[in-house]
Amino acid sequence: MKALRFLQGAAQAMGGGLFLTLFVVFIVQVGARFGFNQPLPWSDEAAVVLYVWVIMWSAAAIVPEREHVVFDLLWNMAGRRTRQAMRIVGNLMVGGLALVALPATWDYVHFMRRESTPVLGISFMWVFMPFVMLMLALVVRSVWAIVCTLRGQGLDAELHLS
Repeated sequence: MKALRFLQGAAQAMGGGLFLTLFVVFIVQVGARFGFNQPLPWSDEAAVVLYVWVIMWSAAAIVPEREHVVFDLLWNMAGRRTRQAMRIVGNLMVGGLALVALPATWDYVHFMRRESTPVLGISFMWVFMPFVMLMLALVVRSVWAIVCTLRGQGLDAELHLS
């Protein structure tokens, strides 16, 4: 449990650091463009790369399953056994599709190492790497959700969107 909390804290720190860096780049970009009338070419590119990383990293490592968008009308009407079946089937579909897509995703991202961003020269492999992490996280989360479901955990709570 201590190791899990440490990993969660590290993931949140990484996400916060990425977001803070994106915010600073954005402020520099706005200040240079509108304050000094000297747009910085690297700031647009850095902001886009950081935005991709923030979104993919957060979806993969920070946002808990209960916070993802769900359709809960059928879930809230279903009994415990039906909820168990729905959760297993849903996670088999999501995790299975992510697992099947993982090799092709890695092949594409690895292929993109040949190209780089025009201004900063960052390999597109590193730009799109969080997508591989997201696919891997979907597989791991789905397997974990199935294990928890088979143990009978997380089936009694109603899902509510807020």
